[in-house]
Amino acid sequence: MRIVTLEEHWSDPAVSAAAWPGLAELVPGYETVFGAGTGMPYTERTDLMPDLGAARIADLDRNGISTQVLSCLNTSLPAAVAPALTRAANDTAAQAVQAHPGRFAAFATLPTAVPDAAAAELRRCVGELGFVGTMIMGRTDGQFLDESRFDPILRAASELRVPIYLHPAPPPHAVSDANYAGEFAPGVSAAFRLAAWGWHQETAVHFLHLVLSGVLDRYPDLQFILGHWGEFIPFYLDRLDEAMPQRLTRLDRTFREYLRHNVFITPSGMFNQAKLRYCVDTVGADRILHAVDFPLIGNDGAAAFLADAALSEEDRAKIAHGNADELLGLG
Repeated sequence: MRIVTLEEHWSDPAVSAAAWPGLAELVPGYETVFGAGTGMPYTERTDLMPDLGAARIADLDRNGISTQVLSCLNTSLPAAVAPALTRAANDTAAQAVQAHPGRFAAFATLPTAVPDAAAAELRRCVGELGFVGTMIMGRTDGQFLDESRFDPILRAASELRVPIYLHPAPPPHAVSDANYAGEFAPGVSAAFRLAAWGWHQETAVHFLHLVLSGVLDRYPDLQFILGHWGEFIPFYLDRLDEAMPQRLTRLDRTFREYLRHNVFITPSGMFNQAKLRYCVDTVGADRILHAVDFPLIGNDGAAAFLADAALSEEDRAKIAHGNADELLGLG
């Protein structure tokens, strides 16, 4: 069975260098937890992060993965350099896709700090390079995508009919210091701010901003992808609709309806059968895609997770590749 995975990262040296000062400022202690050689979770395979060739393909082959959708790590890029750096990174990803037909597809990395340039770059990537959507990593200048300045990006994605993968990124200092700093080691605070809890909550709030501000009423067919089993949201749908009914929100639909029409979710390497069963029951197998979060998570569990799942063969195929084929135009 073909397996397509969608949250599979790579790093561009120039993009990483430009992003590092902002990341280091937002997350004191980052290197303690996520630096190479620390032996901590999510660091074992980071040597493959910059590779877009033989080593990455060999890892896919060993683990039964047919296609990776590549996404360049790109948090906190300053406006002055973002357009040029993201264009060059997208050209690099396009070369990898062309060099390995069928093995890679790509999400565009965008200069979100310059929204008009970001919209133009998304149109170039989809129209000229054949990219299948974009991955946007967290806030830009402390703002969520529902701010009016980012409407050109949302409009472009809607018109191009490509999804936005809404990926976690560090919360702003005001949030982090209030919630995740304390009388514990800097490394503990860094993990708490990010992969352990903070950036999942941050991404859930980001998507709820998009719903509550009416973005999905303006663009009713715009599709988002949420990793990590929907960043908490599927598990709180009943509460959201109970606490914020339509007579309060004045929105066109309920939260459950937005999730089932405008959102795909992925496991992001959280290979937990109970969560899979819950999400199949809650949003349906038609709305679940596969993702490893490579190389922060290894590819070795991806095929077994699907093989061991209590799914019909039809639903297994949908999650393995069918839904991605349809959403992204693969296959």
